[in-house]
Amino acid sequence: MKRGALLAVLPLVFGTATLLTQSSDSPPATATSTAIGTAQVESKGTPSASDGDLWPSCWAGNDKLYAANGDGKGFSLDQDFADIAVSETSGTPGNLSGATISKGDQVGSIWSGAGYNRKPTGMVCVGDTMYLAVQDLALDFNDVPAATILKSTDHGRTWTWDKSKPMFDDHVFTTIWFADFGKGGALAPDGYVYAYGLDGNWRDSFDDTVADPQSVFLARVPRGKVQDRGAWKFYTGSGWSAKIADRKPVLTDQRRLYAQTYGTNASNLSVISQGGVTYLAQQKRYVYTSWTEYTFEFYESPTPWGPWKHFMSKDFGGYPWSTSKYGGYGVTIPSKFVQPDGKTMYIQANVCPCGGGGIGTSVYNFNLRKLVLTPSSDAPADNLPGPENLAAPSSGAVAISKSTQSGSLALMNDGATTGSESDFDDEVKGASWWGYQWPSRHKVNNVSFTSGAVSAQGGFFTGRPRVQVRRDGAWVEVGAQTVSPAYPGDVSAGANTTYTITFPAQETDGVRVIGLPGGTRSFTSVSELAVRYVAQLADGGFEGTGGGKPAWLFEGTAANGVDRGLGFAHSGANNGWIRCTCTGWSALYQTIPVTPGVTYTFGSWINASANLPADQGRFGVRNGTTDLASTTFGASTGYVHHEVTVKVPEGVHELTVYAGFNAPGVDTFIQVDDFTVG
Repeated sequence: MKRGALLAVLPLVFGTATLLTQSSDSPPATATSTAIGTAQVESKGTPSASDGDLWPSCWAGNDKLYAANGDGKGFSLDQDFADIAVSETSGTPGNLSGATISKGDQVGSIWSGAGYNRKPTGMVCVGDTMYLAVQDLALDFNDVPAATILKSTDHGRTWTWDKSKPMFDDHVFTTIWFADFGKGGALAPDGYVYAYGLDGNWRDSFDDTVADPQSVFLARVPRGKVQDRGAWKFYTGSGWSAKIADRKPVLTDQRRLYAQTYGTNASNLSVISQGGVTYLAQQKRYVYTSWTEYTFEFYESPTPWGPWKHFMSKDFGGYPWSTSKYGGYGVTIPSKFVQPDGKTMYIQANVCPCGGGGIGTSVYNFNLRKLVLTPSSDAPADNLPGPENLAAPSSGAVAISKSTQSGSLALMNDGATTGSESDFDDEVKGASWWGYQWPSRHKVNNVSFTSGAVSAQGGFFTGRPRVQVRRDGAWVEVGAQTVSPAYPGDVSAGANTTYTITFPAQETDGVRVIGLPGGTRSFTSVSELAVRYVAQLADGGFEGTGGGKPAWLFEGTAANGVDRGLGFAHSGANNGWIRCTCTGWSALYQTIPVTPGVTYTFGSWINASANLPADQGRFGVRNGTTDLASTTFGASTGYVHHEVTVKVPEGVHELTVYAGFNAPGVDTFIQVDDFTVG
C-alpha cells in the first residue's frame, strides 16, 4: 500500500483475483461465486453500550456470546481502559447488554517488546471451553511478528497459556481466526478446530514494513489439543502436514483496490485482511468476511479449504464517511445472530476515531448491521414479455453499483426520475456501473437509464455506456446494443435524462449499465434504472455495438454480413446484406418475444439486385417453421418498404422475423435495413 496525493490521472487497469483451490501452482478457480444469488448489507450499523474494536466472538454452550475487544473498556463502561478485554453478552441485535469479565495482563502476553500491543484476532467455543487467539500488533498497525492461543474453562473469567513463548512467530501464521460452527461448535463436521491464518500483517501494511497479506492459510487441530502446537496440521493443497513450511494457501487474491485517489487517502489496497469464517448450515456454505480501507470483500466455499470464490464487494467510498454510511475493519459474522431462515445474519465491524473514516463517524463499539445472503436458483427464466419493470422492489432485485455517495440505492427503482445518486468516492476509477442482481434468472432485453445530477466534476459517462449481463457469476458484454436517444458521452448528456438501451434477449441473473466515468472527479450519477423484457426487435438498423453475439442470425449458404459506413444504408451508417452465385434459400433472421393474442405489424426496407427474379425474395414472420405471414419481392432500383401483420396465436411467446431469397445461381444480393415491429 502507498499513501499520497494524486500526481497524475491515468486510465486504470484493474487487477484480477486469483482464487486457488489447492496449491499456489494450481490453475486459478472461477473468480466469482454462483452459489450466492444476491447479497445485501446495510450501510450503517446499530451500536451497543460498549467500547473497543475488533470483537472476535464465539457462541458458548451456555447460550452466551463472548467477544474480545482491543483498546477499550468492553461492555463495562464504568471500568478502566485496557489494551485487550473479554466480555460476556446477552440479547439480540439492537438489544445487547454485557459485562467485561477479564482484561489486560489477564488476557495474554506481549512477546515482541516495546512498540507492540496485544490484539484479539479469533475466538472459538468448543462446548463451554473457549480459545482466544491473541497477536502482537505494532503500534503503527503495520506488522504482526507473533501470536499465541489462550484457553478458558470458566467462560472467559480466567485464561491460561504458555508464558514462555508464542505458538507462532517470525510473522508466519500470526493473524489467526477460527471457523465458527455455531453454538459450542455443534455444527462442526468432525473432531477438529479449523484455524485460518495470515502472514506478515493483519491487513495491508501501509508502510510496507512487511509484505501485504494476499493469501489465507488453513490449519486444523483436534478439539482437545488446541494449545498443543505439535498437534497442528496445515493444509498442503491435497492433504495435511505437521510442517508449517509445507502449507499452501486456500485462497489467494492479488487484487488492488483504489489504485489512485484524488486526495491523500490511502490507496493501492490489498484485499485479504483479518476477518472471520462462519458456517451457514442451511446454505451449506462457509463465508469469509474480509475488508479493505473502503470496502467489504466477501467469499464463500463449500468446504473449509475451498474452492473459495468472491461474491461481494461492498464499496463505501473514500474518506471521510458519515453517520449514515461507513464500512469498517475486523469484519465477522457471529453465528449466534444467524436467523432461522439461514439467509439473514449480522456482521460486526468497526471504525476507529483515529483513522480517516472516523473524521465523519466513529463506530468504536460492538456494532451490528444486517447482511442478507440469498442462494441462487438454477431454475430457467420463465417471465413473459410485458411492460413491467423487472427491477421493481417486489421483484427481489438487489441494486448494485461501484459505490454510492449517500449509502443507499433505493432511488434506483422508486419509480421517480427526479432524484440523484452518484458514485463519487475519491477514486480515479476506470469503470462506473449501476444495475441489479436477482437470485433467479430473468429474460431481459431493454434497460432505461435515467441520469442524475451532472456537472464538470462528473455525473456522466465518457463515451457510450454499455449493458453487461451476469452469466455463471461473471459479467459479459451484450452484443448489438442500441441507445436512444444517442448518448453524447460528455456533460451534455444532461441531468435526469432517460436513455433506453435495447439488445437481444438475454437470460441472466444480473444486468448493469457500465462505462468510463467522466468529469474532473471520475464519477457518474443515476436517478432511475428500469429493466424490462418487451416485444421488440434488436438492432433493426444494424447500428448496434457491443462485443457479444449479434442480434441477426443467418440460415443458408450465401455470404452475409453488415456494410459499415459504406454508403449503402437506407438510414444511418450501416445495413445488412446477403450475396452469392449459389442456389437455394438464404436469409437473415431474428427471434423476438411477443404476447399471445396481440397483433403486430413488422416492416423492413429491402434493396434487391437486378438478378433476383420476381417473387423469389421473401420477408415474413414464422412460428418455428410455420409461416404466419409473408410477402414476396424481386429486383428493385432502390430500397422498398415491405410489411406484414400478424396476430400471435395463443400459447406462442416468440416469433421469428426474416428476410431472404432463393438464389438463382448467378451473382445476386439483397441489402436490408430498418426492421421494425409495432
